[in-house]
Amino acid sequence: MIVGLALAASATVLTAAAIDHRGVFAGAGGADARRAGPTLALDAPIPDRVPPGVKLIIGDATTERVLEHTGWIKDLPFQAQWVEVAGGPAVTELFHAKALDIGSAADIPPIHAIWVGIPVKMIAVRFRQDWQNHPSYLLAVAPKSNIRTLSDLRGKRIAFSPGQVQGEVVLRSLEAAHLTTKDVTLVELPSTGGDLYINALVGGLVDVAPIGAGSTSKHYIDNYGAEGARLIPQAGGRDDLTDLYVRTETLEDPGKAAAIKQYLKFWGRAQDWIATHPDEWADLYYVKNQKLSPADAHYTVQAFGQPDVPRDWTEAITLQQASINLMARETHHKPFDAATLFDRRFETVPADAIAAQHAGAAPRALAQR
Repeated sequence: MIVGLALAASATVLTAAAIDHRGVFAGAGGADARRAGPTLALDAPIPDRVPPGVKLIIGDATTERVLEHTGWIKDLPFQAQWVEVAGGPAVTELFHAKALDIGSAADIPPIHAIWVGIPVKMIAVRFRQDWQNHPSYLLAVAPKSNIRTLSDLRGKRIAFSPGQVQGEVVLRSLEAAHLTTKDVTLVELPSTGGDLYINALVGGLVDVAPIGAGSTSKHYIDNYGAEGARLIPQAGGRDDLTDLYVRTETLEDPGKAAAIKQYLKFWGRAQDWIATHPDEWADLYYVKNQKLSPADAHYTVQAFGQPDVPRDWTEAITLQQASINLMARETHHKPFDAATLFDRRFETVPADAIAAQHAGAAPRALAQR
C-alpha cells in the first residue's frame, strides 16, 4: 500500500505541476522543437547578454522565495516561470517531458538522468560548511527494530531509492559497516517526502530509512522515541553536495544559455543571503512556505548549517566520481567520467556574484555584466 501511495504521490506532483503552471508539459517541449537560429557549441563562451523574449522554466523553490522577498526577482533579465518540483525523480520526469529548464537536486539525480538516457549538465554546486556536524541525512530506526549501530543492519529491511541521494547514503553506510546489499533487504521506495519513510518505519514495512536531519528527524524521535525509535549517524563520507542541472540541449540555445548564466548570479546571491539572514530565512521559507512551527523552522536552519558555494569544482567532481562508481557497481549501470557532467563554463559565476554582492554591487548591474 505504501509503494502505491508513493507512486500516486509522484504522479500527483507531476500532474499538479502541469496544471498549476499553465500547461508546462504542453508548452516547453514544443518550444524546443520549434527553436530556430544558431546552436551554441558546448565548449563555446556563454553570451553575456540575454536576447529579448527568452523564458526559463525553473524548479528552484528556495531561490524563488529569496528573489521575491528581496525584490531581486524584478531584475531578472529574462522571463521566469517557476515550477514546484518535489525531488530528483520529479525533475527527471519533467526533463524527460522537456517541461523544465533548470532543476535543483542532490548529487545522484543527475547521474540517474544520464543512465535513463537524458543527457544533463550540472551548472551550479553547493556544499555545507562544517559538513561533518551538519549531515543532510540520518538513519532512522523503526520503533520495534533492535538496531543501535551500523553493524546491526545485517539482515534488516532498509528503504532504498536508487535515483536519489538517500540510496547512496544507504550504500555508503553498508560499506562502512563492512556489509553488502546481500546482507540486507533493500525495499525500493522513492523518497517523495518525509512522511513516506516515516510511515514505512512506523508501519513495520522497513527497519531503517534515511531521513532528513532537520525537523523530520526531530519529529520522528519526539513522536516515536518512547516506543524505541532512534537515530544513528550514516557513514561513508559527505552527503551535502547539491546542485542545479539542466538538459544538455538547453545549453545549445544561445539565449537560454545566456539567461542561465545570469540566473546563476542571482542564485549565488540568494545562497549568500540565506547564510547571512538565518532567522529571516527560517520565517520566510520554513514557516511561511513549508508551514513549520517557528521552533521547528529555526531547528532546521541550524541543522542545515551554512551554505558553501565553491569557486572551484575539483572536489565536487571527485566526490561525484566516487558516487558514480558506487552506484554503478551496486545498481548495475555503466560508470562514466564525472567531469562530463559538469559544465565548467559556469564554475565561477555564482561565487563571483557573491563576491560582488559583498563589494556592494547592485543586482541589476550584475545582471547586465
